[in-house]
Amino acid sequence: RTPPPPPPPHSMLPNNRLALLLLLLYSPVGLCLMLMRLFIGVHVFLVSCALPDSFIRRFVVRIMCSVLGMHVRQRRPQMRDGSVKLYICNHVTQFDHNVINLLTSCSTPMLEDSAGFVCWARGFMELGAETRARAELSDALRRYSSSPGAPPLLLFPEEDTTNGRAGLLKFSSWPFSLTDCVQPVTLLVKRPFLAVTTPESSWLAELLWTFFVPFTVYQVRWLPPVSRRDGDSLQDFAGRVQQLLAIDLGVVSTNITRADKAEHIKRKRHTAAPTAALSFGARQRTANVGFVAPGPVTEDPKIVRMAQQVKDVLPAVPLGVITRDLMKTNCVDTTITNLLESTEEYPPEVTGGNKISRLTCISFSSPDKQPAAKMFGKSPCERHMSLQERKEALYEYARRYGKQTDLVQKQSVIVRRHLNVTG
Repeated sequence: RTPPPPPPPHSMLPNNRLALLLLLLYSPVGLCLMLMRLFIGVHVFLVSCALPDSFIRRFVVRIMCSVLGMHVRQRRPQMRDGSVKLYICNHVTQFDHNVINLLTSCSTPMLEDSAGFVCWARGFMELGAETRARAELSDALRRYSSSPGAPPLLLFPEEDTTNGRAGLLKFSSWPFSLTDCVQPVTLLVKRPFLAVTTPESSWLAELLWTFFVPFTVYQVRWLPPVSRRDGDSLQDFAGRVQQLLAIDLGVVSTNITRADKAEHIKRKRHTAAPTAALSFGARQRTANVGFVAPGPVTEDPKIVRMAQQVKDVLPAVPLGVITRDLMKTNCVDTTITNLLESTEEYPPEVTGGNKISRLTCISFSSPDKQPAAKMFGKSPCERHMSLQERKEALYEYARRYGKQTDLVQKQSVIVRRHLNVTG
């Protein structure tokens, strides 16, 4: 039997059934704990607002946050350099700046459009609407860092959250234009039952889940300061710091950007996995064509025009697969080459009232899947007829496979002619 599908990867819930059962048993306790911590959290907020920024305030608030289930630990604090004006850290949750602020005084600017009371209550530094442009933001932060007595800046060059267990998003280079020396900081977050973060989780949902689980452990590790070398570009400097953080966390340093993550979330939100059941007349058999997720929906006339050009050359490839590859390559010739070199099998496109010919279905069937009898005959006559039918199906299968090979060879000739003309 086919097992039930696991929860979607974007969910906070675990995939393991035992963990789900334990979470269900813990739910009444977690709800009571969340309500109690909401009441305590108001007092923590009032205390943090009343006390001035000092070691005493950080110590008191850190103890009260432990009651809320937020346990903060740090390693190698002796490596923290008081003369460095910029801390660089990986981004895991919506409260990373609050966690590091419990260990040392630092300021994190709000880079999004939200401002006002929510921005101040969450511990961000407001810069005003006039600093939304990246150049103006860099100038404002540079002036802030040069002010005497100003606490160091804490920036997250990934510009978006990850779980900190697989890889780091590509660091943006603009934070490294503020100063020639930075203090790298790594942050590792662990909690039972639930995922640390999800791509679409909001800060309010993250806060409620933190109050719900028994505890969340934040481990902050300080690395030695890193200075910019002579001849290093901003991107080289950012890449070197990114590599140091990735090594300390035990993850990979990727070239995936914040925009790539947003595009991935958009595709996950609009992509469904269709399953098609194909009929073969009176004796209904289902072709094993698998499934191909529909390609990203695009309204770009240029992509649509190029997709039609590729479709004319490779009519057997679904239009969604062509569009998805074109959005990566933006080149007709490269897409044609990628699709010809690909070993992926594509299901036939349904046209004409969802009616598909037997030839089309067989040509897209997997070559290693051979026709089989539906059931074992009760009499010798029925078994003999079943054997004859299977032989005929195998002969038909071989003929269709040969025709499909000839079709691929003809398409290759057409592609070579097309490349010679366009080249």
